[in-house]
Amino acid sequence: MTINKNDEFIIDIFDIGSEGEGIGRHEGFTLFVKNALVGDKVKVKVMKMKKNYGYARLMEILEPSKDRVKPKCELAGKCGGCSIQHLDYQKQLEYKQNKVKNCLVRIGGFRDEINLEPIIGMENPFYYRNKAQFPVSKDKDGNVVIGFYAGGTHSIIDTSHCYIQAEVNEPIIQKIREFLVQHNISIYNEETHEGLVRHILTRVGFTTGEIMVCLIINGNDLPKKEKLIQSLCEIPNMTSISLNVNKEKTNVILGDRVTPLWGQPYITDYIGDIKYQISPLSFYQVNPVQTRKLYETALSFADLHGDEVVWDLYCGIGTISLFLAQKAKQVYGVEIVPQAIQDAKQNALINNITNAEFFVGAAEDVLLVKYKEESIYADVIVVDPPRKGCDESLLETIISMAPKRVVYVSCDPATLARDLKYLSNNGYELKKVQVVDQFGHSVHVETVVKLEKK
Repeated sequence: MTINKNDEFIIDIFDIGSEGEGIGRHEGFTLFVKNALVGDKVKVKVMKMKKNYGYARLMEILEPSKDRVKPKCELAGKCGGCSIQHLDYQKQLEYKQNKVKNCLVRIGGFRDEINLEPIIGMENPFYYRNKAQFPVSKDKDGNVVIGFYAGGTHSIIDTSHCYIQAEVNEPIIQKIREFLVQHNISIYNEETHEGLVRHILTRVGFTTGEIMVCLIINGNDLPKKEKLIQSLCEIPNMTSISLNVNKEKTNVILGDRVTPLWGQPYITDYIGDIKYQISPLSFYQVNPVQTRKLYETALSFADLHGDEVVWDLYCGIGTISLFLAQKAKQVYGVEIVPQAIQDAKQNALINNITNAEFFVGAAEDVLLVKYKEESIYADVIVVDPPRKGCDESLLETIISMAPKRVVYVSCDPATLARDLKYLSNNGYELKKVQVVDQFGHSVHVETVVKLEKK
């Protein structure tokens, strides 16, 4: 039987894919269906065909899955943020645990030796994000639109409320919207590269309550900025208001230059007992409650007793490094972004931590030079790479240095599994795997792994 685009079928959903999409079959042909769940009987319309599979649109739910729940947010499924809010939260956790396990088995080649701890879920999987980025545009009628991108597009869904962002964002966005309309401030147009205001960035210190607002602009200054400052300062705990200049024709949100307008150029927050200064450009985990659990797991897996030398690779602003420094003899952090290393050094200073040193550069380059030319060693190496995982040359250097333990913190199960396979084939044994839900209602997941030298 030939299946063509626009054909409609009724199918049963029997599995869920890596992006949270439902998987069903018609006459043996596999179809991926966004917003469908295991146990759903659905009517679908074929939208795109590949050789061995296709993509279909959910037209109607004929029989809902027992795990299907009504999303809190009416925009769930349209907005690109909460792709699985319609799935019961406990089932979300099962899905994420299985996602990691399946990658370890399928890509990593691991079998019975996986010591997979129960996933650490959230007590409250709503209003958990401390950072938000709102794109700004105009609709076809010339009205100001502020909200979030629809999934897989640059079309903005207009809203000031989000069930996973900090609640204070709603009055912030309302005040900025009123300011932009009242003073006729020009809005950036992606196609023409004209107009001023591109994005709004907010950060909130969940422990301190401090609030940051940064407007990303296609220019050097903001007209009537005193009016905006006056309005935003009516919000309790407003701490930092700034501009970020981004004149590039790019999808990258932030430019390199930040101009303070009012208050401090940063906010402060805590993870455990460690205090951090966070600027608009700082990388800082978006879920502080779960981040503490993540870092405490990493610290536990590092198994420090006070006499170890630890290298923290891809260290960012020193978040994990400073956690480790509480129990290590010496910590060295490496990060390719110079501003992040400045932040890391400042964070060590404000916490009176003297046993942490930081280096700018690519982790694979810095570690190799220090090892080859300065004969440095490590008892423990911690890696927290971006989604693409570790560079193979870095893994080679780690194997050459032969630390007693490697702690791998990952935001991508597929590249994690690939790198663990390499390490396990070169003298390391997988001891523990801990999955942590940092991003409730999305398909993303964090994992901490402990490896020991055989």
